[in-house]
Amino acid sequence: MMDDSGEGTQALSTRAAGIFGGLQIRYQTILDKSTPHTGPRWAVTGLFLILFMCRIIIAQGWFIICYALAIYMLNLFLAFLTPKIDPEMAEEIEEAEAASESGPGLLPVKNDEEFRPFIRRLPEFKFWLNATKAVFLSLFCSFFEFLNIPVYWPILLFYWFFLFAITMRRQIEHMIKYRYLPFTNFGKRRYNRGN
Repeated sequence: MMDDSGEGTQALSTRAAGIFGGLQIRYQTILDKSTPHTGPRWAVTGLFLILFMCRIIIAQGWFIICYALAIYMLNLFLAFLTPKIDPEMAEEIEEAEAASESGPGLLPVKNDEEFRPFIRRLPEFKFWLNATKAVFLSLFCSFFEFLNIPVYWPILLFYWFFLFAITMRRQIEHMIKYRYLPFTNFGKRRYNRGN
């Protein structure tokens, strides 16, 4: 009798694994198909964000969840603007390598005209995916009364704007200091075709 119940449990877990595996494949297929459609992806995320904000305004509650979402989105945005390899650390590494490996036949380490593409710490697709998950989670959490913690929302709003201003100022100073532009559409050199 013990063998029958063990086989039944194993069959049930195998069936559940098959169902979850199928759902995971469908989810990944949807993500793969949505990858080249940047505008519509962000439009859907923006629509759900507006829906969440309308819920917050109409219900006059869940401000702490809204604040947590705003802080998380700010963190994602900063990771999106930041290069994968920090230029400050890259200079120190290059100087250390140049000092330890000096000799004939080595290639130059620095070249002002060398093309170095901007590689983001957080790629656009992962930024969108994490932002969308956060908006859905926030919208879901706004339906539970025990998460409606009473706070004075103007203080949270002021503090978020203060935090945004300070972090953006620091990020812009970093961008100016190391001369990088995280948006490839602006500041690119354009070459005219030769006649």
